[in-house]
Amino acid sequence: MSVKAKKHLGQHFLTDENVAKKIADSLKENTYEDVLEIGPGMGVLTKYLLEKEYTTHVIEIDTESVQYLKALYLNLADRIISKDFLKIDLNNFFDNKQFAVIGNFPYNISSQIVFKAIENRHRIPEFAGMFQKEVAQRIAEKPGTKTYGILSVLTQAFFDAQYLFTVPPSVFNPPPKVDSGVIRLVRKENYTLPVDEILFFKVVKTAFNQRRKMLRGSLKTFNLSDKLREDAIFAQRPEQLSVREFISLTQKIADDVI
Repeated sequence: MSVKAKKHLGQHFLTDENVAKKIADSLKENTYEDVLEIGPGMGVLTKYLLEKEYTTHVIEIDTESVQYLKALYLNLADRIISKDFLKIDLNNFFDNKQFAVIGNFPYNISSQIVFKAIENRHRIPEFAGMFQKEVAQRIAEKPGTKTYGILSVLTQAFFDAQYLFTVPPSVFNPPPKVDSGVIRLVRKENYTLPVDEILFFKVVKTAFNQRRKMLRGSLKTFNLSDKLREDAIFAQRPEQLSVREFISLTQKIADDVI
């Protein structure tokens, strides 16, 4: 029995056991008892997660994969969540305990998975998984490059991000057209912001939506005062700012509005 990869679900099943084990081993912290794997497919990563000390749960939207996993891993059957990760309320799972997230993520929803992890960071101390290489690099990128953007800033505001290794298309069935990359996110000790979070997200997204402009141009919708527009930070472009500088920028805008 096998599962047919479904294009509309963005499925590319990992076939390399060594890569699967490396991904499973990328979770390092021991501050949680539960791990949630997103999109297990045919269970190549699941197998190595089940060898760990923590309790592994999986969430899978593909009913064919769910039936396959139930038959293959009898001891996992009651921990298979047959739902869409992006649509569930994570507060209804794991008895409000901390849990890690891991997976070989479908490329078409991988950024949305990261954003949901950010929203639920109070529950998720660690996150590891495989993305399209370009997306993985963007998440872990530092300021000063064209790759650095919204996903970089919003992730790194709350997590320490590390790019671990690259995976070629040849280890998947069917093989994707691009390389993949594995990253690890470890939640920062202080994962709250000293500024209004909604405003911070809005400032970051607005700035990068016109990333070629200096901030005094891209952020003009905030109706900045003439005095604030003269601040040196507004003569920079968004990719030049670190997370800390975006936090400072947000505070300046908040004070200016007041």
